[in-house]
Amino acid sequence: MKNKAVIIWLLSGCVLLFIMVTVGGITRLTNSGLSMTDWHLVTDTFPPMSEQAWEEAYTEYQKFPEYQLINKHNDFSLSDYKYIYFWEWFHRFIGRIIGIVFIIPFIYFILTKQLSKQTIKECSWLLFLGALQGFFGWYMVKSGLIDRPDVSHYRLALHLTTAFFTFACTLWVALNLMYPQIKSPNIILRKITRIVLVVLFFQIIYGGFVAGLDAGKIHNTWPTMNDGEWIHESVFIEQKTLLLNITEGKSGVQFVHRTTAIVLTLLIGWLFYKSKSFVLTTQQHMALKGTIIMLGIQFALGVFTLLYSVPVWLGLAHQLGAFVLLSFVTYLLHRFSK
Repeated sequence: MKNKAVIIWLLSGCVLLFIMVTVGGITRLTNSGLSMTDWHLVTDTFPPMSEQAWEEAYTEYQKFPEYQLINKHNDFSLSDYKYIYFWEWFHRFIGRIIGIVFIIPFIYFILTKQLSKQTIKECSWLLFLGALQGFFGWYMVKSGLIDRPDVSHYRLALHLTTAFFTFACTLWVALNLMYPQIKSPNIILRKITRIVLVVLFFQIIYGGFVAGLDAGKIHNTWPTMNDGEWIHESVFIEQKTLLLNITEGKSGVQFVHRTTAIVLTLLIGWLFYKSKSFVLTTQQHMALKGTIIMLGIQFALGVFTLLYSVPVWLGLAHQLGAFVLLSFVTYLLHRFSK
């Protein structure tokens, strides 16, 4: 396969991004994201190496809202701090690894002229997205270190969605190299798949809102929201305006997330129905089949995550399900496009 080394490099980046999102999900679900109160590019590459260093880090942590307002009153010990510190440190460490794995081979491939001008442009864009993702991560954490013991759900959604977007772009560049032949696109199915992708990203954004507001821990029934109500009254009265209700109210945000899941299901059903009018290639057929199967799995994970009030393992599985679903939709769009 031509450009095999470059393809492996890009797909390795996809795998690392998947791992990073996994660890990020654990970090969020274990409330570990505010354990490291500062960020240095080099000096905190490794965790504290001595008991004195741990004591100093713990003392610094005690100055911030999460400890002062929550953990101070919950018999929170140094060993507890080491646990949450590990997940945030590991999350940042993987980010550093991704940077190294991307930048060094990128320079090598440029120097050895293994990249076309178009691929260099695309990979430069990926490099920018990676740097932006790191910045958004610290921007998110910063919101929980000032006067509130929790991060902004807007910033969390921004950080999460950028990771998903970076993954999709990286996969797309790899697919361009894996399938260099340019063929006539399926205009109709490509258009529908683009709509599916946009709605999926909207759903990912609202997944970040739900996570940031802990909105999955209320209205834990399905398909109704509470006591047989399809739309709970709190959807409309929790905040001052309708816009704030659906962006900052727990009930409103959960309602939008529930509703978008149904819209996404209907869209993919429409895509499947329209595909019956065309003779699909093996790749297109398998991508569509995988998308439908993964949609069913993800929908079920969402329902059970809600019913069980977001246990860590189910919340993580639901987040990773979105990642896999995005992979299938991205691949499907590429096959309908080229």
